[in-house]
Amino acid sequence: MAEIVLTRIDDRLIHGQVMTAWVKKTHADHIIVIDDKVAKDDFLIEVLKMSAPTGIKVDVFDSDTAITKLADLNSFNNDKIIILVKEPLVIEKVISEGIDIKKLIIGGMGAREDRQTLYRNIAMNDKERISVKNIIDRGVKVTIHIIPDQKEIDVEKFL
Repeated sequence: MAEIVLTRIDDRLIHGQVMTAWVKKTHADHIIVIDDKVAKDDFLIEVLKMSAPTGIKVDVFDSDTAITKLADLNSFNNDKIIILVKEPLVIEKVISEGIDIKKLIIGGMGAREDRQTLYRNIAMNDKERISVKNIIDRGVKVTIHIIPDQKEIDVEKFL
């Protein structure tokens, strides 16, 4: 059966050395991007597929399709899956629909006009902070972990 080996928030989604490092650390062979807007953009989907490390399967789903597909991990054979999203609200929805996520790492949430700095280069708005708290309340461990070689930091103390 397939296994979710990493669930990560990174608003850049698949990008260079960072994703290569996570694929290597987790031994993943399949990346699933969950994003309602990106799933409708064929050009961006192709860019993401080209950005993935060689030999890694990439699927891009809107949140509803992802929930349906992830509900049956057997459909992914024996894949080791990395789930990537841009923001916590997507993962909160996925979890609330019964998908078992045990751990979530925050790798990149850049500054925007509506966000305040949470920790170094991680920024969130109030809605995102509440979403992360809700995810934690569902029993999911949430950490900040930019690259595998760095120490992970429990996000709870910054909320």
